[in-house]
Amino acid sequence: MAVPKKRISSSKKRIRKNIWKGKGSGAALKAFSLAKSLSTGNSKSFHFSDKKEKNRQKRKKSTKKKKI
Repeated sequence: MAVPKKRISSSKKRIRKNIWKGKGSGAALKAFSLAKSLSTGNSKSFHFSDKKEKNRQKRKKSTKKKKI
């Protein structure tokens, strides 16, 4: 089993921990921003399709075909 040669200083430990937390905080901020833009409908970089919307489109197409 691998064992570190020397004990890591508390300052290095704190620095690494803060970097790790910062990465997570940045990812959470991006995710929240994307969710906010999707909910308002202002998203320009992310496209998704809603299942309800697909069903509505299918119904419209099927009703048009029956009338013809």
